[in-house]
Amino acid sequence: MTTPDPSVVARARLLLVGLFALAGVAFASWLARIPTVRDLLDLSTADLGLLLLVGSVGSLLTVTSSGIVLQRLGTRRVLLVSTFVLATAFVLLGVGPTVGSRALLAAGIFLNGVAVALGNVAINVESARIERALGRTVIPQFHAAFSIGAVAGSGAGALASAGGVPLVVQLPLTAAVVIVWRLASLRGVVLPVSAVEAGERPVTPARSVRTATESRTRRGARRLATALDAWREPRTLLVGVVVLSAAFSEGAANNWLSLAVVDGFARSESVGGAVLGLFVASMTVVRLLGTRLIDRLGRVAVLRASGASSIVGLLLFGFAPSFVLACTGVVLWGVGAALAVPIGIAAASDDPVRAAGRVAVVSAFASMASLVAPPVLGLAAESVGARHALVLIVAAMVASVVVAPAVAREQPDVPTRAAVRDPAVGAPAATAEVVPAVDLEELVHARHHHARSGRAGRRHGREDRPVARGGAR
Repeated sequence: MTTPDPSVVARARLLLVGLFALAGVAFASWLARIPTVRDLLDLSTADLGLLLLVGSVGSLLTVTSSGIVLQRLGTRRVLLVSTFVLATAFVLLGVGPTVGSRALLAAGIFLNGVAVALGNVAINVESARIERALGRTVIPQFHAAFSIGAVAGSGAGALASAGGVPLVVQLPLTAAVVIVWRLASLRGVVLPVSAVEAGERPVTPARSVRTATESRTRRGARRLATALDAWREPRTLLVGVVVLSAAFSEGAANNWLSLAVVDGFARSESVGGAVLGLFVASMTVVRLLGTRLIDRLGRVAVLRASGASSIVGLLLFGFAPSFVLACTGVVLWGVGAALAVPIGIAAASDDPVRAAGRVAVVSAFASMASLVAPPVLGLAAESVGARHALVLIVAAMVASVVVAPAVAREQPDVPTRAAVRDPAVGAPAATAEVVPAVDLEELVHARHHHARSGRAGRRHGREDRPVARGGAR
């Protein structure tokens, strides 16, 4: 597989960082206005919970098929579709509460879940392609951009609320920004698709138009089968457990940490928000700086260390006798939560041919976490309080540590040129070129063609026999 031009990769990386940040802005700017939505529609806590659950259902339904959609349409078209679905959702989220319609709000929440799931799978697959092109770990930096965007979105939502900006103005305006920003990024954000990623075979001179059409049909069926097969791969499912645990941990902090500080330590709402900010800040810093740790120590070691940090942090927060010590636990929890999802996405994307289907599977696990976490932690909080209920996340962290070996780097199942090994590490050099296998069916067609033309005796030998590049004739 030829290496993309460095300037093309650098531009795609920059544009993709922007798309991750934009996703964070859109996500948080809507969530920051939930109190206004509740007041406009006079919703109870239970009513609001059910409405928000509609978004999780939309996300889960979409993400289970997003790998197939991505394989068939490609990243650029999927991003285009998700952009307009997201814009429609934000218009409905602004109009529904304003006109007093719960139905319009529910439709907006559902479409928001659909758009977020579809767009997230696409940009995560692209982040893995950029990481492969660069030959070093960069995926956590994209997720750091999302966190930074979420902080900015929360601030924008808070300012809009303080300034009395109506939902029907703020959210459609956000939709317009999303459309312009994403459309401006589409041309350069997607790296060219290699032959290996497309699952293509080399073309022989004797291939007819009919054979080429049949080959394209086979490739389409092969891509569809690849996306579906990901659900039956033990390694992919174990990586899904890692992502589920991480999403459960991060989502629980976003939903419950502020409330746990208010109820558990008798602090004000502003202090609870500041502690949540401490969690997000620690997570963002580690995502920005932790890429070298992954390259130096490996995914498995970093994931185990992350799990241990989260476990210690959660236990400190849940049982610390002082508020300061509990805040120390929050920092450790944020440090542990930072790299697990990026590591899971990278592990699911090791094989470029199967990346879309596998990322869709692990993303579905994350969506399952968003469905399971609220009711489980809510029921526990009713009995033991929100602070102690968060300690339940320790079980998910233990599971993540146990299955950590699943994220070890997997060699793509693609024939390669004789690898040039680095004697220092005993691994193939990064510049080894991937060579697609010879299509045996096309070879048979070619030989029959020459036999019928009466030239089999002269040309069935060395001249017309396809030769693997770099191999002996």
